[in-house]
Amino acid sequence: MTLTLLQRVAENRGSAPATRRAILDLVLEDPDRVLEESFESLAERSRSSVPTIMRTVRDLGFAGLREFKLALAQELAVGGSPLHRRVSIEDAASEVVAKISRSAAATVSGVRNQLDMEVLDQAVRAIAAAPHIDLFGAGATSWFMTSDLQARLFRLGLSANAWSDYHLQQVAGAAQRPGGVVIAMSHVGGMPSLLDAVDIARAQGAKVVALTRPGTALAAKADFLLGLTVPDDAVMHVGIDAYLTHLTAIEILTVLVAQRLGDPAMQRLQRAREAFQRHGIDTTTHPLQSWDGGGIGIEKNAANDTGTAP
Repeated sequence: MTLTLLQRVAENRGSAPATRRAILDLVLEDPDRVLEESFESLAERSRSSVPTIMRTVRDLGFAGLREFKLALAQELAVGGSPLHRRVSIEDAASEVVAKISRSAAATVSGVRNQLDMEVLDQAVRAIAAAPHIDLFGAGATSWFMTSDLQARLFRLGLSANAWSDYHLQQVAGAAQRPGGVVIAMSHVGGMPSLLDAVDIARAQGAKVVALTRPGTALAAKADFLLGLTVPDDAVMHVGIDAYLTHLTAIEILTVLVAQRLGDPAMQRLQRAREAFQRHGIDTTTHPLQSWDGGGIGIEKNAANDTGTAP
């Protein structure tokens, strides 16, 4: 029978030196806390060091700290509550808030260690220099993400379109050209229609930036892979951890592309902000309009409410 990770931790504990045994004890005592805290914090609590923790996880069969945490998170997700991998049905509201908040914070923090900085820089350069950018998403969540990133890139002055219809994704791919960029987002990374659209775009000479899990079919087709792995969700096929990691990556991309574009992008963002402040639809400078073209002001509304003429 294959041992679970925590069973392997317990088995290794018996023969481990005292310093490593202290680390393993903390893992067994509260694996959730180990998953959410930094390894510096774990080293301090176990009165050891990060290199000692590294040797400990290698003894368990992991190449590094990130791989160990991912395996631990996946085990807790599979064996946890169907509500949420951290939350049990008996937890009070304050515990639910605390556990989900800590889990979300740990997820966002993990993005930093997963992104390949060299690949990220290459992707940013390609996006900033592209004559046109098409964004493809598969599924409701990925479509929301691509739409959000398209709006961000557009505000920076880049030519960008987001496509949700699978047929139009293929048409957009066929209209690409050398130097163009396709940004494809899919946590699952295996939708056939999305893969077809990516293949069509690549055939036209476009480069592909893929935001997906490493090892997926989409990842294999990427020129620049922004690979993000998250634990399985207890409820949804694509859960909150996938949302948070992808949204964090989108924010990172936006800022880095803006830096790459320099002053013109900064000026566009500033002008957009000033325009929103002057003409935002929630301000009194833009009252609601009537069918006859006249504005509906506060006085007119009040008169209508009382049945009297203005």
